[in-house]
Amino acid sequence: MSTSTDSPVPHFTTALTGPLLLLERQILDRQSAIESWFRSQWRRSPAPFYASVDLRNSGYKVAPVDTNLFPAGFNNLNPAFDALSIQALQQAVEHLGAPVDRIVIVPESHTRNLFYLENLAVLQRLLERAGFAVRLGSLLPELKEETVIPLPSGASARLAPLVRNGRRVMVGDFDPDFVLLNNDLSSGTPALIEDIEQMLRPAPKLGWANRLKSVHFSFYQGVAREFAALLGIDPWFIDPMFRNCGAIDFMKREGQSCLERNVEELLEAITHKYAEYSVQCRPFVMVKADAGTYGMGVMSAHSVAEVVELNRKQRTKMSTTKEGQKVSKVIIQEGVYTHETWGEGNAVAEPVVYMIDHNVVGGFYRVHTERSSSENLNAPGMRFEPLAFEECCITPDPAQGPDAHLNRFYTYGVIGRLALLAAARESQSVA
Repeated sequence: MSTSTDSPVPHFTTALTGPLLLLERQILDRQSAIESWFRSQWRRSPAPFYASVDLRNSGYKVAPVDTNLFPAGFNNLNPAFDALSIQALQQAVEHLGAPVDRIVIVPESHTRNLFYLENLAVLQRLLERAGFAVRLGSLLPELKEETVIPLPSGASARLAPLVRNGRRVMVGDFDPDFVLLNNDLSSGTPALIEDIEQMLRPAPKLGWANRLKSVHFSFYQGVAREFAALLGIDPWFIDPMFRNCGAIDFMKREGQSCLERNVEELLEAITHKYAEYSVQCRPFVMVKADAGTYGMGVMSAHSVAEVVELNRKQRTKMSTTKEGQKVSKVIIQEGVYTHETWGEGNAVAEPVVYMIDHNVVGGFYRVHTERSSSENLNAPGMRFEPLAFEECCITPDPAQGPDAHLNRFYTYGVIGRLALLAAARESQSVA
């Protein structure tokens, strides 16, 4: 069994000095105060059922760049630490506040994406090991009976049609107490699960048909300011600046002036911060669909000219996201370089932290051999390298210094939980 001390770790390509070293040192020194602060925050804003957070560590700042409330990579976690997830799942279900013995997971409507189905198989197995009876209830209209899909791991995904019975949903005669969404509802909430009397988490209002990244990062800004005040640091070290534009159409070039103006203003703001902290990097921004996932509708830009001169292929790529949903709003986010690499080929890597309830249960590195440190890594060709986050994210060792990998991962767990807290407040706002 692997442990946190013998797990592979990425190589950090820049010296960990200056502002980030100071940030990580303060996080280590204030661990007790930080954990106490988090406990008080969870009492006010209960955590979502689960979430994953993509992070970027540039060597001068570490910040979340995306928060997913319907995480789909449980198969990428280190199975040596399944006990963490099992315990956290028991706690998350207890926090629902009602008796639960039977659970239906409602997945994405994929039948050929074996990586996603592996995720479902792992999530189902973890819930079963936590003591629950679990079924997979598919929304696919063409699925008329239970279908068993064998997976490369040797496991299988047993998909059965989800059916409506009054104000309840069922899988055959399996009547669940709790319905767990692992479907981000990019196309809206299906009538099948609307107004059901069973508990349903995450709330459909948090699906991408309703949720905006700019709203989430507005909540994150508030969390970052509060946490920075606790540590006595500039919140910029943990918070990516952003702007947002509505009513944009890439194909018709409508809303182009708003996009250009916000890209220019954000690049100027980043330049100012780089000068303030003597950061020797070229500023860039990420332009993203304000709603959506799967790394679609994303581009980087180092200048306004790159946005002005988008060719037709680039505009087509930016115009739609998952399931062909049209991009009508974008968030322009401060680009955060990733200065971590993996393996002998020095593939660019970024950490992804997984949480259940308010517990960090694992993480992995998203690795891409064909992308640069300023590009989106959530793209075809990526791979995942699991890490054992148990001791790393829970019990740091200040005696080893901030650059020790277990202490760096503790910092990642802290930043991940800050994004989780922002999502908790976001959830309360739509309840």
